[in-house]
Amino acid sequence: MSAAAPPEVLERSTELRRALEHHNHRYYVLDDPEVSDAEYDRLLDELRGLETEHPALRTPDSPTQRVGGRPLERFAPVRHLLSMLSLANARTEEELREWEARARRLLAKEGVDEAAIDYVTEPKVDGLAISLVYEDGVLARGATRGDGEIGEDVTQNLRTIGAIPLRVDGAPPLLEVRGEVYLPLAAFAALNERRAEAGEPTFANPRNSAAGSLRQLDPGLTASRPLSMWCYGIGASEGLEFERQHEVLDWLRDHGFRVAPGVETHPDIDAVARACLRWEERRDGLDYEIDGAVVKVDDLELQRSLGVV
Repeated sequence: MSAAAPPEVLERSTELRRALEHHNHRYYVLDDPEVSDAEYDRLLDELRGLETEHPALRTPDSPTQRVGGRPLERFAPVRHLLSMLSLANARTEEELREWEARARRLLAKEGVDEAAIDYVTEPKVDGLAISLVYEDGVLARGATRGDGEIGEDVTQNLRTIGAIPLRVDGAPPLLEVRGEVYLPLAAFAALNERRAEAGEPTFANPRNSAAGSLRQLDPGLTASRPLSMWCYGIGASEGLEFERQHEVLDWLRDHGFRVAPGVETHPDIDAVARACLRWEERRDGLDYEIDGAVVKVDDLELQRSLGVV
């Protein structure tokens, strides 16, 4: 059993962890780095050195542990804490209004006043749906959506994505965060160019590229591809209560998760339709692919009453 680190070493390792987590957040989440890559690497190397001298300092949530797991033979199946349901599609404004009419009819049966329904719009990122489970604030498991009930354990690979926090301050004992892992368009083009030059088959689209990158048995290969993640919701949790979808997104953003810009709340379906049109108009200016917009009833209790509409 390794001896405990001296107090001054423990203090320095804590300082380094905090600094690296801060700079990681600035770089991967806020896209606003404060230090050079060389300075970041210097801090990381110093922490690695301390952990090598004092192995007791090396824990799963350390910034040094993003890459380094052994290649797997296969991905283990994982049953989700709560089902990861798929979204219904509305391809036209007419279908959107039909969806709203169905929702209002169902809510009317629950005695909900028509004027009480607000909506949230978010970009529908065309990536791979992922569940992140944190226990006591530390990333314990990450899994693909799979069939909505059972996915694959890809924790090692998710650790390599800089936009995913390994530790969340102020988290409850259990926290499940959901989002989409994706490959930015510029990175996708560069990856396909490298594969073509090497005589390897190219990926058909960024979503296939992200899925293929995340399902590598060797986490080192996943780490070589600049995947990122937008977070859009919370599944299972203990000790967290929200009334509105936009409150969930605010909490995620405030606790270090990457939430897509441009999320809006709307008082009626006319405003929702205009927001969906704006997302279509800005599609070509984004560095990630979207498949339109996601429309949600903002009131979470009403969401639960509606179920799948």
